[in-house]
Amino acid sequence: MAKRPIVKPQTAAKPPPRKQAFDPAVFLKTEGPGRTIGKYRKDQQIFSQGSPADVLFYIITGTVKIVVHSEQGKEAVIALLGRDDFFGEGCLAGQSHRLSAASAITDSEILRITKSAALSALREQPTFSEIFVSHILARTIRVEADLIDQLFNSSEKRLARALLLLANFGNDGKPQRVIAKVSQEMLADMIGTTRSRVSHFMNKFRKLGFIDYNGHLEINSSLLNVVLHDQPHIAGDKSVGGKGPLKSL
Repeated sequence: MAKRPIVKPQTAAKPPPRKQAFDPAVFLKTEGPGRTIGKYRKDQQIFSQGSPADVLFYIITGTVKIVVHSEQGKEAVIALLGRDDFFGEGCLAGQSHRLSAASAITDSEILRITKSAALSALREQPTFSEIFVSHILARTIRVEADLIDQLFNSSEKRLARALLLLANFGNDGKPQRVIAKVSQEMLADMIGTTRSRVSHFMNKFRKLGFIDYNGHLEINSSLLNVVLHDQPHIAGDKSVGGKGPLKSL
């Protein structure tokens, strides 16, 4: 009698492993294809003006200074950036060389994303695109506000605004510490005035209780008075043409 072939029962095919959902927080704070994390010491250069633009940067921790150098050797500080900020994004818009230079002003941990990896994430990951577009819009608004500030506000009001921005001032009214130690020379470069002028205003702000020096710089909510109102007790001078004392500085 012929033996019947033994037929093994078919096993169900294993489903393919589920693709892990994209998490922008993980993407921006871990290494992976096209992404490396670099640690920069205080005052260490990240890139120089005129160097190839082929990488997008994201600040995990620390503070970064963006500057432009003129042919005469003068330096202008155009931005101070902190945690969760992008920079070097010009490479994504066809910029072949850096128009500015970047350096760390505190010990910093920074993610480097290659141009190809960044463009791929922008095309394929809507959550990352949303975060990046929000950053670009916020940066554009900030640049416009900086231009208006430079064109129309007094140097005292420009300094007050710069200090509030450096402290990432919130709405809780509590003193906010400026994490990075920013020199008066740097503040002068940021607002387009002299160091002696900055020193004069900083001393005035401290006497009026707007800022405190206790081994570090703390910004008090009362400094908003300089930005939002032209109050006679702030400038200590008579107003010009009834337009407020800050107009005379």
